[in-house]
Amino acid sequence: MAGTNKPRLKPELESLQVYGDTLVGWDENAPPNETVDADGNVNHRGGVTDPDSPNRRVYDDPTVEALRSHLKEHNGIRSLEICEPHEIKRAAKIFHRDGFVVVRDLLNTEQLTHWRKGCARVLREILSISDQGSRKYVPETGRLPHRYSYGTSSASRHMLHDLAWASMIDLPTTTPIVTEIFGSSNYRVWGSGGDLCLPGAIEYQHLHSDGRDAQRLTKSRIEQAKLVGVELNTDSSGELDVPTQKLIMEMTPPMVTINFLMCDLTGENGPIRQIPGTHTLQQPPPGPADEPEWMKHSTLVGALAGAGVFRDNRAWHGATPNLSREIRALPNVEYAAPWRPSRDFTKSMPHGIWETLTPYAQKLCDWIKEDPGVWPTGAGLMHPLASKQVEATKA
Repeated sequence: MAGTNKPRLKPELESLQVYGDTLVGWDENAPPNETVDADGNVNHRGGVTDPDSPNRRVYDDPTVEALRSHLKEHNGIRSLEICEPHEIKRAAKIFHRDGFVVVRDLLNTEQLTHWRKGCARVLREILSISDQGSRKYVPETGRLPHRYSYGTSSASRHMLHDLAWASMIDLPTTTPIVTEIFGSSNYRVWGSGGDLCLPGAIEYQHLHSDGRDAQRLTKSRIEQAKLVGVELNTDSSGELDVPTQKLIMEMTPPMVTINFLMCDLTGENGPIRQIPGTHTLQQPPPGPADEPEWMKHSTLVGALAGAGVFRDNRAWHGATPNLSREIRALPNVEYAAPWRPSRDFTKSMPHGIWETLTPYAQKLCDWIKEDPGVWPTGAGLMHPLASKQVEATKA
């Protein structure tokens, strides 16, 4: 019978789920701040490692317990604003002000269950790849231990070959908010993926933004700015004045990503942190050694499973220590601005998946779907090491 020769999964992987207590994680043999290169060789990254991480990746280590106690007391944005799905204009207003907004109840019970199963299935595949050393899991290239990305673990760099992700593109709770943020329905789906951290991810991930904004004042970007209410003021020479130019850039993000919560975010299970207002900044974020405590605690504690965070990808954000026994997964869908040209997009969605979508989702994905009979390069090939992804696409 097909499949009988496959090695049996470890019990902790067979029972893996992305909410509630799990046996996955807490690998004592994964040293703090250790990262690997494309081939899996240890490759410490100076300047972006966490200088204050606990000493050992052990649940009851004294340094872990001290940090856990500290996070339980201090973690979370005080008075975090959380919108209802019907508060479309309010959500968009907060998004443009802060660079992110949390909206509850984006997923119903059936959708949440479907995506949880998909996230667990794919993570099980990633973690079942055996390591030649003493570590329980193969770490992902360039990431701190116990941290993975669904997107960058895929050889296609996206997850739109999987219905668990593709079916969440056009939801009645999300589409109106994305449309309001862009001021237009002419945006497109860029891709999907999302990050996760296993229990025992003891380090802070460095603050970063997801890509730089080239800040080109194109005609199509100006038109989008007008749609979201930007008043075009000119200077004495008849050109757009500097404040108007800056406001155009501020109000027209190149990308909007929705990360969906598979579990409640608590003070100790690795909640994402977002630094309000940083989507407008050109300066880089501080490194781990210089990051103030308030930024470390600027997390979305209190957001519940089924909610989502709409993110301006330019805003500073980062993952935080997961000192719990629960996997924290944030799968996502990524939307590109109406002014992004079609040449920027990569075909990552199989035509058969595209045919299952709503008519509106099909329109959103028309630049990333492959032709009938053509499978997107790398789609479905999952491996945490970049070199193995390359090998798989050439096989």
